[in-house]
Amino acid sequence: MEQNLSLYHVFNCVAGAGSISRAANQLFISQPAVSKAISTLEADLGTTLFVRSSRGVKLTREGELLYEHTLKAFDALKQGEDALKRIQDLGIGYLRIGVSATLCKYLLLPCLKQFVSENPHIRITIDIQSTTHTLKGLSEGVLDIGLVAKPLNPRDYVFHRIGMIEDIFAASPGYLDNLRLREGDQDIFSRANIMLLDEENISRKYIEDYFKTNHIELKQVLEVSSMDLLIEFAKTGLGIACVVKEFIADELARGQLVSIPLKKPVNKREVGFCYMQNTFLSDSMRKFISHIRSDTSP
Repeated sequence: MEQNLSLYHVFNCVAGAGSISRAANQLFISQPAVSKAISTLEADLGTTLFVRSSRGVKLTREGELLYEHTLKAFDALKQGEDALKRIQDLGIGYLRIGVSATLCKYLLLPCLKQFVSENPHIRITIDIQSTTHTLKGLSEGVLDIGLVAKPLNPRDYVFHRIGMIEDIFAASPGYLDNLRLREGDQDIFSRANIMLLDEENISRKYIEDYFKTNHIELKQVLEVSSMDLLIEFAKTGLGIACVVKEFIADELARGQLVSIPLKKPVNKREVGFCYMQNTFLSDSMRKFISHIRSDTSP
């Protein structure tokens, strides 16, 4: 069938024109070439498609049946070409992004604002999930790109850094004052209510490593499901929260929260967009990558 596609094109042209000479003019080939193409197709199909006469050609019943189907086939191909052209002209596309709730609010949404404005016909879906699930989605091909802290095995990914984040411990001034009245100046981690993200979160695992390396033992731990809740609980005075410094800049500036001094600060982490090495880059992906590069360039 693949070999006959050009023959079917000639057949359609002859059937529509009702004349081999007119078809030859439309196809910009010689009349003998048209006649040979029709004869070859008839031989391949084992049937006669046209009745020839001095006035031109006329479809046989078999030819009419074939013409009915080839018209639909070529019309479908034309629709496909038109759809592709429309996609190219309008920049229609699809982009699947994985991101944690925290990074989505503080980093992804500001990044998407201009991109969506410039590419209104790219459909974007955002999967809110842990970094672990985002990396899994990338490896399984169900996500195109993810916004994450730099993976531990960066060789498996292409990583575009968009910034650095610093984990700190913060509390309300009132909570710290009351803690000092009750407990004095003992080690703060051994007597305070320490609020952390749940154990499935990559940030929690990063902080657990910090505690282990620095021989810090916690007595009271409250697990919270999101960074926003950690911030609100800290502002309410429920304890000391491990939060990202950049995400509470306003609270620190207004004095609603106070950063707890540490003997050894938590190492800053890189955050950025990543996708699998050697993955196919759609037009939508190329546009998005170009956007994040220009958005983070000095």
